Amino acid sequence: MKMQTPAARPQRQPGERIRNAMTCDVEDYFQVSAFAPYISRDSWPTRECRVEANIERILALFEKNDVKATFFTLGWIAERYPQMVRRIVAAGHELASHGYGHQRASDQNRAEFDNDIRSAKALLEDIGGQQVIGYRAPSFSIGHGNLWALEALTEAGYRYSSSIYPIAHDHYGMPDAPRFAFYPNGPDGLLEIPITTAMLGGRKLPAGGGGYFRLLPYALSRWMVKRVNELDAEPALFYFHPWEVDPGQPRPQGLDAKSRFRHYINLDRMEGRLAALARDFAWDRMDRIFLNKP
Repeated sequence: MKMQTPAARPQRQPGERIRNAMTCDVEDYFQVSAFAPYISRDSWPTRECRVEANIERILALFEKNDVKATFFTLGWIAERYPQMVRRIVAAGHELASHGYGHQRASDQNRAEFDNDIRSAKALLEDIGGQQVIGYRAPSFSIGHGNLWALEALTEAGYRYSSSIYPIAHDHYGMPDAPRFAFYPNGPDGLLEIPITTAMLGGRKLPAGGGGYFRLLPYALSRWMVKRVNELDAEPALFYFHPWEVDPGQPRPQGLDAKSRFRHYINLDRMEGRLAALARDFAWDRMDRIFLNKP
């Protein structure tokens, strides 16, 4: 990176409760990267899609708990469920891009990536009727090997990215990246907002959702978010997927044991834990928290 300029902390009034960022990566169960060796892209159109029903459950949960969120949505999904996208926008949530077809940024060259992020942005804006300024790379696939992607996002009209997870993981991660929002190429460029980690004993703990949220006891996840709010005085950034609230989803055959465990662990507990998280903390959209949009 040319620079790692920390972003200014979100402004708050004295005594105001910290608002954390709630985000949802809108994709279906058969599109996750871990299933790529087992489920061909050619088969996607023939598979049972469950994303629309799952999003309805999520929107109802958010409305009940007064949560506003950012929905990083695949163009592939938006193209097939435009009314779902419009319901997300009508409910007051932010629409953001997850690319078109869940291709990892690290698997694309500059021209392919540029086409992906631009076409997805145009498609989402046409369907949702609002400007799309945020992007999250599938599987947090921006790292040291493809930092040019951040410049491409700026040139394509995005204002922020949430594509770097500052932990070590076998599928993603950039452990030496800053823990909180920063400008990789200086304050005139794109704002990168990493998934939240909590520090304990000099080690970074994954505190921002995903499979860790389903695996770990809820009390530990709550403690980590609270620690970030109180000790670091920073908003936490949480993410999850619609398929995580769907324990009845189809189960493809032939999965390796690790992928099967990671994908299906505690799906039946996720919705309840998400509701508890919604009650225990204040949540809002990414653009409002980090870009001070009204």
